[in-house]
Amino acid sequence: MDLDSLISYITPKSGVEETFPFDDKTLVWKVMGKMFALSNITEEVLRVNLKCDPERSIELRDEHPEIIPGYHMNKKHWNTLIIGEGGLEQSLILNLIDHSYDLVVKSLTKAKKEELEELKKNT
Repeated sequence: MDLDSLISYITPKSGVEETFPFDDKTLVWKVMGKMFALSNITEEVLRVNLKCDPERSIELRDEHPEIIPGYHMNKKHWNTLIIGEGGLEQSLILNLIDHSYDLVVKSLTKAKKEELEELKKNT
């Protein structure tokens, strides 16, 4: 998976916006204003930070050397996937992106969830 494929998969999700809140090289994806993925778009080796259930985070890190504690993030709730080295199956990467998105959606307020449902209906 390359950066274009990553962007093409994440950006069309309902309620998602791309932002650069930290600098001009760290692309952050938010759903309804809450961050669920980020990636430094200038690194030679593609990496993406994703939110993850804490128990699943540990399992994934134990099973895959390309999944490490979230770089510059809360290590309990975030993983960094080293995608550019090709060791992770694309299906796993996509599953973990969806998992991160779903975790954040579940944590939204009732009003934000309703707003997101309206967006889904209108697309």
